[in-house]
Amino acid sequence: MKNLRTNMSEWFDRLDERWQALPVRKQHRYTLYFFTGYVLLTLAVIFKVWLDTARSDNDMEIKHIDNPVLKKEESPATIQDTLITILKNKIYEGK
Repeated sequence: MKNLRTNMSEWFDRLDERWQALPVRKQHRYTLYFFTGYVLLTLAVIFKVWLDTARSDNDMEIKHIDNPVLKKEESPATIQDTLITILKNKIYEGK
């Protein structure tokens, strides 16, 4: 874990050195591009949410919640445990 932390720290240091080596004008331009991309992405998400809420019919169906345990219908046939059946067959075959 220490090795991973050291490698990441070194990588961030090299990245910072490369950033500092860029002229200030390029740093400003890159920052502006990233900010513009962030604003466009934010606006796209807000527009998508607005569009989804505007299209919905805003009707909420309110009804009683049924207990699934009481609703459960068991089949009239008894449920067989196949593992026990297989084990019993092997016991009887051995004799």
